Amino acid sequence: MKVCTQLATGLSILALLTMTGAARQQVAVTIDEWDVPTPKSRPHDPTFAPDGSAWWTGQMANKLGRLDPKTGAMKEYDLPTPQSGPHGLTPDSRGHIWYTGNFAALVGVLDPATGKVTEYKMPDERARDPHTPLFDRNGILWFTVQGGNFLGRLDPATGQITLKESPTANSRPYGLAMNSQGDLFFDEFNSNKIGRIDPKTFTIKEYVLPDPGARPRRIAITPDDMVWYTDYARGYLGRLDPATGAVKEFASPGGPTSLPYGVTTVGDIVWYSEAGVEPNTMVRFDPATGAMRTWPIPSGGGVVRHMVTAPNGDIWIACSGVNKIGRVRISGDR
Repeated sequence: MKVCTQLATGLSILALLTMTGAARQQVAVTIDEWDVPTPKSRPHDPTFAPDGSAWWTGQMANKLGRLDPKTGAMKEYDLPTPQSGPHGLTPDSRGHIWYTGNFAALVGVLDPATGKVTEYKMPDERARDPHTPLFDRNGILWFTVQGGNFLGRLDPATGQITLKESPTANSRPYGLAMNSQGDLFFDEFNSNKIGRIDPKTFTIKEYVLPDPGARPRRIAITPDDMVWYTDYARGYLGRLDPATGAVKEFASPGGPTSLPYGVTTVGDIVWYSEAGVEPNTMVRFDPATGAMRTWPIPSGGGVVRHMVTAPNGDIWIACSGVNKIGRVRISGDR
């Protein structure tokens, strides 16, 4: 095994990994980072829009931000409700950006062309902290409500919000992902369970993870519909087979205190970040071989809470504690 590391322009790092064995290949990883305009805004979650722009939530600044990766130009948009605590965000097909107001019990949508923001308040005061949003195939917005212990759906055509409590009390629904059949899966961060939502009926099924101490935080799904989750409490990457309920665990390279957090997939490969390691790392896991490899985040990361994969295979990350948004470019990994 040979690893070459080289600094690139700006805050970038290029690492070339040559792996030997039956499936010999080269993997090149470049991590670019940009400072967001407002200091101490704590970029919480990233996303990307149909026009190729990258976005982030400035949770403590009460802003949404946009980056043009080609030029480096940035723009921030103020949100109308003070201290709404924008948390998760996701685009619709028109390029409007939907976000959860985690501190203000609302879901909002920004039209970037006009700057207009429309807000939808939660219909139940217990649903105080909407968390992670995601659109299904039919254009319905789904979201988790962590402390309130709800799952929610919002119909953009009518603005109607429907809430349903998680089957397990105080389970704290967190991350959210969708499989190839259109079913939604979510982590129950305060329990050792993964939930599954049928979007047609809003019925919920739970899968119990074998270790009572497991605390799944974020979630992602590979093309074979295997569900991957980061076990934040125990330092593992986990895999759930929804067809059988079988669970397999893989120890994170940083050990039991590595705090695996944000996770995504690029094709068949799983990528996630270790928040308990200094500097934070990007970890590549190949399910076919069980091999893991880590790359340090140049700025240190400052906790990467969420990550998403763009259509071109780039991974976007938000580096909360260091006030940056980042892009992870991968080559030789097909």
